[in-house]
Amino acid sequence: MTDEWKTRTQLVHGGTRRSQWGEVSEALFLTQGFVYDSAEAAEARFVQAGEDEFIYARYGNPTVAMFERRIAALEGAEDAFATASGMAAVSGALTSMLKAGDHVVSARALFGSCLYVLQEVLTRFGVEVTFVDGTDLDAWRAAVRDDTRLVFFETIANPTLEVIDIAAVAEIAHAKGAEVVVDNVFATPIFSRALEQGADVVVYSATKHIDGQGRTLGGVILGTKAYIRKTVEPYMKHTGGSMSPFNAWVMLKGLETIDLRVRAQTSGAEAIATALQGNPKLKRVIYPGHESHPQNALVQRQMGKGGTVIALDLAGGQAAAFAFLNALRIVLISNNLGDAKSIATHPATTTHQRLAEDLKATLGITPGLVRLSVGIEDPEDLIADILRALEAV
Repeated sequence: MTDEWKTRTQLVHGGTRRSQWGEVSEALFLTQGFVYDSAEAAEARFVQAGEDEFIYARYGNPTVAMFERRIAALEGAEDAFATASGMAAVSGALTSMLKAGDHVVSARALFGSCLYVLQEVLTRFGVEVTFVDGTDLDAWRAAVRDDTRLVFFETIANPTLEVIDIAAVAEIAHAKGAEVVVDNVFATPIFSRALEQGADVVVYSATKHIDGQGRTLGGVILGTKAYIRKTVEPYMKHTGGSMSPFNAWVMLKGLETIDLRVRAQTSGAEAIATALQGNPKLKRVIYPGHESHPQNALVQRQMGKGGTVIALDLAGGQAAAFAFLNALRIVLISNNLGDAKSIATHPATTTHQRLAEDLKATLGITPGLVRLSVGIEDPEDLIADILRALEAV
C-alpha cells in the first residue's frame, strides 16, 4: 500500500494482487485448498506459511487476503481477519481473548445478538460481565477493575444511537491494563477514527455498509498484527468462522464505492433529520449529526459526521409505528442497515424482540421507535415518502 494514496484511491486499488494474466478486476480464487510442489514444500508451509502462501481457505485465501489488506489500510490498522459474518467477528474477537475467570465491562446498549454473546455465552464459560450505561464515564470508572481483561461497546448504539466517548473510555480502560474492543458499524469505516482515539480492536459487520447492497454476509476484525495473527487467526481457523472467497470478492467490490455511498447516505440522513424536526407525529427524532442530539459535540469531534441511521419515536406507540411502516412506499421494511436502499425496522418486535421489557425501557427501545437506515435515493423523494407515511398514522 502506498501511504500517500488518499482514501478513495486506497478503496479502489489497495491490497490488489494480480495473477499472471494481469486482470483488471480482482481475481476470485474460489478454491478451498492449494497444491504443493513436493511433500517437503507442504511440510515447510505447515511449519510457517509465507505472506503469499496459503494452506486452506479456512486459514486464508488470496481473495480474502486482498479484502483484509484493503480494509486494514482504510481503517489504519496493522492487520485484519475477515469472518463469515458480523457476529462471527464480534464473538471471535471477544472469545479469542478471554478465558474463565476474566472480567469484561460492556455498555448495556447493544444489538441483541451482541448482548446474547456477552450475557449468555461468555458467562456460561466462566467470564464475568458487568454492564454499564455507556455514556456515563463515572459508571465506567466504577466498573473497570484491576483484573478487567477488556471493555466492549458499540461506538454508536443500536438502535437508540447513543454515542460513546472512545478516547475517554479507552483512557479509563488502559489505566487498569484492559483492552478496548469496539463494534464500529454505525460509525462506518469512512468516518471511523476509533484506533486513533484509543481502541485496540475494531470489528465490523461487513454485511452492512461495506457490502452496502444487500448481497452477502461478512465481518472483519482489525487490530495489531500480533493480535490478529497470534490470537484471532488460531481461534478462527480452528472454529471455522472465516469468510468465503466469494463473499470477500463481493466485499472488495463494495469497498470501491463505500466512500461515495456513505457520504451520500449521510447527506440524505442529515436532510431527513432536519425536515422531521418538530413533526407532531413524532416524540423524538434521534440523529447523531443533528444539533438536537445530546452527544452532537462528541459526534463532531469523534467522527465529523452523524452517519447513515436515524431513529424516529412515534407518539402513538407500536400501532403508530406499524401504520407508518406499512404506509412507506420507497423505504423498505427489513432488518438490515447500511444498504443502498433505505430500510426501516421496528426494533422492539424484531432485532431486540427478545430483550426483557424493563431492559427495553431502560435502553429507550420504546414501542414507537423505528430505526431508519438511509439509502442513496434522492433525499427529496425519501422526505416526501416519510412525511406521507406519517400523515397516514
